Amino acid sequence: MYVFSFEKLDVWQNSKAFVLDIYQLTDEFPVKETYGIVSQIKRSATSISTNIAEGTSRNTQKDKSHFLTISYSSAMETLNHLIIARDLSYISEENYIDCRNKIEKICNQINNLKKYYLNQLE
Repeated sequence: MYVFSFEKLDVWQNSKAFVLDIYQLTDEFPVKETYGIVSQIKRSATSISTNIAEGTSRNTQKDKSHFLTISYSSAMETLNHLIIARDLSYISEENYIDCRNKIEKICNQINNLKKYYLNQLE
């Protein structure tokens, strides 16, 4: 089976694994939040890896960088949802810290990849 370029990226692999973590974590949220914060956090977390994948298919380095910016923004949105979930006691401090550390790592990888693409413009 052919492996696409985005599948080889550590940042995509980490962000995809993070989505799976979020899906497991939100299984414990109150049922009343199914269409509220659960839906929002799943969508924003999924958007991180989705935009990395979509960006790799673009032709220009500028376009690739643009999708990484969107991916980074989705990571910040996900972090915001996690902060709120912690404040509402939907997740423990330990789970919050674990997720925050994963987001920080993914964001650093996104920024490094974006710098790589932008440096190719020069």
